[in-house]
Amino acid sequence: MNFKNLTYILAISVLLFNCSSGGDDNTPEPDPIPETVTYNGHVKAIINGNCGSCHANPPTNGAPSSYTNYNEVKTGVEGNIIFRINSAADPMPPTGRMSTNNRAIIQKWKDQGFLEN
Repeated sequence: MNFKNLTYILAISVLLFNCSSGGDDNTPEPDPIPETVTYNGHVKAIINGNCGSCHANPPTNGAPSSYTNYNEVKTGVEGNIIFRINSAADPMPPTGRMSTNNRAIIQKWKDQGFLEN
């Protein structure tokens, strides 16, 4: 084996090792949960992005209710939205559970008294 090939193999080995070292230095931190959670500032975007395709006005795909405004979402959270978004057996949305951060934001919104703005 000549010196040039040995250099290439060594360089590739170093690159592979560095790429697969698994250091957590570049792992993105989840977005922090806001100090104060409001419907218009946080919850509305989460509901629209995760629930809006079925819980529209009118609801589609067998959804029982619409979640297109503050009062509808508040009523849903007072009902069973929290249970359903946290359910592993029967999650909402049915395509898969929303992120832990989004679920925590909705719970904090409820805990803080359903602030609108």
